[in-house]
Amino acid sequence: MKKSYKKPIAAFFGLSFLITSCSKDDEVEILEPQIAMSKQEKEHQVTVGDSLEFAAINENNAVYTEKWSLGDSTVTDTDTYVFTPKNSGNYMLSYEASNESGSFNYEYEINVEPKIRPIIENSNAYVSKLLAYNPAPGQFINKSPGNLESAQGLIGGRGLLSLGAWGGTVSYAFDHTVMNHEDKNDLIIYGNPLPGFAEPGVIYVMQDDNANGLADDIWYEIKGSAHGLEETDRGYKITYFKPETAADDVAWEDSNGNTGVVAKNAFHKQAYYPEWIKEDSYSISGTILSYENIDMSNPSYITSLPFEYGYADNTSGGDYIDLADAIDAEGNPVNLSGIDFVKIQTGIQANMGWLGELSTEIVGIADLSLIE
Repeated sequence: MKKSYKKPIAAFFGLSFLITSCSKDDEVEILEPQIAMSKQEKEHQVTVGDSLEFAAINENNAVYTEKWSLGDSTVTDTDTYVFTPKNSGNYMLSYEASNESGSFNYEYEINVEPKIRPIIENSNAYVSKLLAYNPAPGQFINKSPGNLESAQGLIGGRGLLSLGAWGGTVSYAFDHTVMNHEDKNDLIIYGNPLPGFAEPGVIYVMQDDNANGLADDIWYEIKGSAHGLEETDRGYKITYFKPETAADDVAWEDSNGNTGVVAKNAFHKQAYYPEWIKEDSYSISGTILSYENIDMSNPSYITSLPFEYGYADNTSGGDYIDLADAIDAEGNPVNLSGIDFVKIQTGIQANMGWLGELSTEIVGIADLSLIE
């Protein structure tokens, strides 16, 4: 008896057709992302410490991956992002949602302004807090006017402070932001220069860019008229060595291979090396200014003429400082809206004979807008 295979074959092909048809019908369509942004404006401005919340809203229930990026860095892969800037500047925030069917992109430009501490009724024109006093060796160090008490004496008004030889520094905070006024001087620094005898100090300023009340942002240097002179060196470094006895000179060696001493004189017999520094040596870096204005040809009448502008203890009556003259480490101008901290550093290394070392002295530091 012959067997018939027609019916099983037909049943097989029928089942295959049915399975194939069901598979095609059951395929899920991948929807291209359709997104509505919670903030449509592409440009925003905030202040350090403020926050902006951004959200991406799924409008068609599509399935996709997403990410928010700040510059080149991914900050989250969720549908929301809270932007809380720690520093001022311009930021680019971008959002992307994507799947096999397509992608959606959106970009924001955010300008973050520094936080300004306004002048209020009891704001003081003068510096209000001592941050650090780090003098170089000198004839007035370890006694008035070259000790911690003298440095504190400038708080809230005027006093007298010596910074010692080249590199000695003092830094202070204001109780408000000293604003950078367009086409106007902003600071006044009082020194005690004598006619024909200036002791210029380099000035540094800092804005509290992260709004934490600490001087932990960037120090910017005020560019004065001597910054373009050949002998001025912004990358100078010196090391002072503790002498064996208080009667000895203080030896130094600099980054150019030069050596010398901060010489003792008959008028000031105390130790010149800061007594609170226990190490056998310490190093200081900063800008050393040209010595071209110093004339030692007559040892009994040594002169140090002032520079045109831009330094402390440089001209009688006070030195007027424009914050628009601030520069960064590369010498580029810096556009500061204001400053909260100031630092001054003795700017020239010179032994002035019987007059002792050249040492910047500070009498007062004030916001010019509250003085005039």
